[in-house]
Amino acid sequence: MNFYSRWVATKKPNYDFIRLRYFAFGITALLILGSFASIAIKGFNYGIDFAGGILIEAHTTGGEADLHHMRVTLEALKLGEVSLQGFGNTGRDVMIRVQKQAGDEKAQMAALGKVKEALGAGYEYKRVEIVGPKVGEELKRDGVLAVALAVLAIAAYVWFRFEWQFGIGALIAIFHDVITTFGLFSITGLEFNLTSVAAILTIAGYSINETVVEYDRVRENLRKYKTMRLYDLLNLSVNETLARTILTVSTVSISVLALLVLGGEVLRGFSIAMIWGLIIGTFSSIYVSMPVLVYFNLRTGKMADDEEQAAASEGGPAAP
Repeated sequence: MNFYSRWVATKKPNYDFIRLRYFAFGITALLILGSFASIAIKGFNYGIDFAGGILIEAHTTGGEADLHHMRVTLEALKLGEVSLQGFGNTGRDVMIRVQKQAGDEKAQMAALGKVKEALGAGYEYKRVEIVGPKVGEELKRDGVLAVALAVLAIAAYVWFRFEWQFGIGALIAIFHDVITTFGLFSITGLEFNLTSVAAILTIAGYSINETVVEYDRVRENLRKYKTMRLYDLLNLSVNETLARTILTVSTVSISVLALLVLGGEVLRGFSIAMIWGLIIGTFSSIYVSMPVLVYFNLRTGKMADDEEQAAASEGGPAAP
């Protein structure tokens, strides 16, 4: 018997999660409103994918990078806003961002050539990205569309697999997770790029996975405990899946922390978003998607049996 099996066999949690639903709803409302407010007032720190421009990852070959000298040199080119950021532990890696230039992609290529010429020898260019303004706008639109369609598709899947009440609960939970993750990027000023969109989609998938597991247990318990109050049945379902939830969060956290520590600057935003997603996704699966079922006319097993008996006595088919 492994550790997980022993834990399940010996521990039978009986926490009253649903009792805290009003407090949880308050936190949910605060997070969503705060996220909307930050997005409306502060906006996002768009990366090169969405804002357009030039991104250069440079590595000095002759000692540590002199950021001040590099900044003065590049600002003298009059290319607009130029930002430099050192990363890594060697002091020799620099991320250079140059705002998008007026004109088409040829103008961006010309600016890139000026940057390399001004910096001169002594640099290796590990990564160069050029995104024109038109491409940036298209990527921004496609990113929003991808997130919206994914959320709707996931909610539709839950709707058809269970009942409409479960679909609405799942949609509320995913909406909560996605909006608060957008808010995380806005509030913290983390760079928002295509990797961030991938993180949001991954968070939505993780959240619905947790939600479906708990909803499946609810459906099973509705058939098993036909006279149990819905309030108690929801608590029972969460407690029965708690061990699995803890195990899943723990194992995924190890992988995400490894990405954060070893993934470098490129994966930093993705890793931070994923850590947030693990926390907020677990919270929403327990305190958002489950408690909302209390307020829906969810059929218990006894109600289903009564409907079947009534339909049989009338000679008609039972309600689906």
